[in-house]
Amino acid sequence: MNRLSIVVPVFNEAGILPELCTHLSGYEHQGVEVVMVDGGSDDATVSLATRAGIKTIVSARGRAVQMNAGAAVATGDVLLFLHADTRLPANAPEAISAGLSHKYDWGRFDVAIEGSHGMFLIIARMINLRSRLTGIATGDQAIFITREAFERVGGFPEQPLMEDIEMSRRLHSLSHPLCLSQKVTTSGRRWQKYGIWRTIFLMWRLRWAYWRGTPAIELARLYR
Repeated sequence: MNRLSIVVPVFNEAGILPELCTHLSGYEHQGVEVVMVDGGSDDATVSLATRAGIKTIVSARGRAVQMNAGAAVATGDVLLFLHADTRLPANAPEAISAGLSHKYDWGRFDVAIEGSHGMFLIIARMINLRSRLTGIATGDQAIFITREAFERVGGFPEQPLMEDIEMSRRLHSLSHPLCLSQKVTTSGRRWQKYGIWRTIFLMWRLRWAYWRGTPAIELARLYR
């Protein structure tokens, strides 16, 4: 069984750090390595993570930059990149190990969106279906990659947005993604904060523009 390393980029996440650390410690007890990468938080993120015993490093800010920094110090044969507001299923290490023992170099989980709004179920189903049809994974789906494949494609492209989309494209040159039906649960806070339909429209607009060749740095300004 390959050793799994979970890399978690964070920035000003003190509000959810205690619960996140409790979640991650369960995998540490299973022999999984956890590396938290802070992007220069000005709250208690680093101190809370350190106090919880989570291996924590500090890097330049930027999700792709932070994930690459975490991968550089991680020791696992398989790297899983987890958003701070996403939670893994209990059997994640076993599911990944069993799937990657066959013909896949990388993969992702199905996603469920946490929250009471009825649209969340539909949105999650559409995300999972789109991912299966296109072979493109998003960061909310907890992308995992063998160390060898990660190094062969040069890690995440250090761009301010769409790094997961671009990484999926690069990894496609090695294999199709392993699409696990087990679900990760991600927070619906972004959807609730900005409005469900507004967020759906914005994300599709950004993805369409990226597909048409708009530079990621321009898309990042629209996203913000």
